[in-house]
Amino acid sequence: MHFTNPEPEQIKALLRSVKTIAVVGFSPKPGRPSHSIARRLQQYGFRIIPVRPGISEGLGEKAYPDLAAVPDAIDLVNVFRSGKYVPGILDQCLHSGIKNIWMQEGAEHGASAERAQAAGMTVVMGRCIGRDYAQFCLD
Repeated sequence: MHFTNPEPEQIKALLRSVKTIAVVGFSPKPGRPSHSIARRLQQYGFRIIPVRPGISEGLGEKAYPDLAAVPDAIDLVNVFRSGKYVPGILDQCLHSGIKNIWMQEGAEHGASAERAQAAGMTVVMGRCIGRDYAQFCLD
């Protein structure tokens, strides 16, 4: 099996269907991509759930140390961690029944992408969710 990203129309449909995005690897530092992209997604109307050990909140939302600790339903997990952490993040997604995972540029893990797809998840890898939303969903 070889992973390929969904077509642009499928990415657009995904981004239009989700409301709550857990940002794994969220940084409290405004200059970091995980912070600025999460803030932009929030401005687009998404609810952002920061996921990072050691912080209590981010962008006005309660933060959680990992996906298992999030009590609310998550529509999509946006990963900003190194690819070596993705297998564990995917395990948490599968355990929690999360259906969509987005591995940002620099957070790629091919074997996990294939495993997630085989489990029925929608997977986007090596693309920027903020850029794709702006390109596909802002008409």
